[in-house]
Amino acid sequence: MTRKNGVKGLAISHNSASVNESHGKTAPGDGESTTFLVGTGKDGIAFYMEGNNVDDFLPKLKKCRYSWVNIQVEDVARDGPKISQSLGFSPNLVTNLLKKKVSGYEDIISELALLVPAIRIIELDVHISPLVILIKKDMILSIHGPEVTRLVKFSRYAVTYFKKIPGNLKVIDKLSLILFRILDENDSRNFDNIRLIQEQGETISKFLIKPTGPRERIGMDMYKLKRALIQYLDTLWASLDVAQYLRYGDAEMISDDANVLQKFGILGRDLTRQISISEQMSTVLASGLEVLQSIYNNQLQILNNRMALVVAWLTILGTAVLVPNTLATIFGISYISEHLNLHIVVWTLVISTLVAVMASYWFVRKHNLLTTKVD
Repeated sequence: MTRKNGVKGLAISHNSASVNESHGKTAPGDGESTTFLVGTGKDGIAFYMEGNNVDDFLPKLKKCRYSWVNIQVEDVARDGPKISQSLGFSPNLVTNLLKKKVSGYEDIISELALLVPAIRIIELDVHISPLVILIKKDMILSIHGPEVTRLVKFSRYAVTYFKKIPGNLKVIDKLSLILFRILDENDSRNFDNIRLIQEQGETISKFLIKPTGPRERIGMDMYKLKRALIQYLDTLWASLDVAQYLRYGDAEMISDDANVLQKFGILGRDLTRQISISEQMSTVLASGLEVLQSIYNNQLQILNNRMALVVAWLTILGTAVLVPNTLATIFGISYISEHLNLHIVVWTLVISTLVAVMASYWFVRKHNLLTTKVD
């Protein structure tokens, strides 16, 4: 379902939405909506709210101490700037952020914008979708397309997470902890895709152990596997860049508390570990390519040896036929046949044929043309 936002021409896409009000508080819905608000009111009570558009959240946001708003749109580049502006962010913040290739970081003192990749792998095709995260003094806003649903799972427990945040922390510290949890959830879902690459690699390896396997298919699958792994590694490095920007707390919108910053250090270490695992897979893949090349070389060598064996025996058989045939032609000349005895002709043909065959056999054996060994 797609509905129009209060901002003219703005399309918001979501899976489901339900707003349940009871005694002035918002109760959790079915936990499946990709457009929702999680916040802590001025009374200190955390709540969850699903909505159809940004306008549904505005009354509640005015009563929040701090909040996280997640909006799913049809097109991030088209709808993202309008969404962010309607919630009080700078007009060009999202536009400038999306100019980055895979990841990005924009700090304009009172606002902070992050662009992180959300990875999906479908049959070795790597799909990278943008996840935009904006932060100001009392709000975190995340914007993504319909293909990104990974934050829905966290939203089911977001109220509990908000309640666990120590109340004595400053708002900026609380927002930093929420940001860490969002980034960690995205990184975890990205890392899950390495299993898909590994499973595809196991499937391809079944064909590698068969010398008679389809070479064209294996070669193409190995190329796709290598390309998927390289693209996957690129996105991990891009995510690590964002984590490195955050770990020192230089931005005004990021906490400078050592305990909070330690969380972002954990993000960096986790991403480094994921990159290390992926690079190990790359090494295994390179070994697989060497195995594949060896299989192809062995198959070609076997074929060459068989062809050489056939040629060698054809040489011997051709000699056995050619020599007597040539002599018989010569002896068939009328002048010569009149002066030769039949016994002499027969013995000459037999002896010359045997000598020629033995000479041919010796020649092909000397040049190892009768062997079929594979190096």
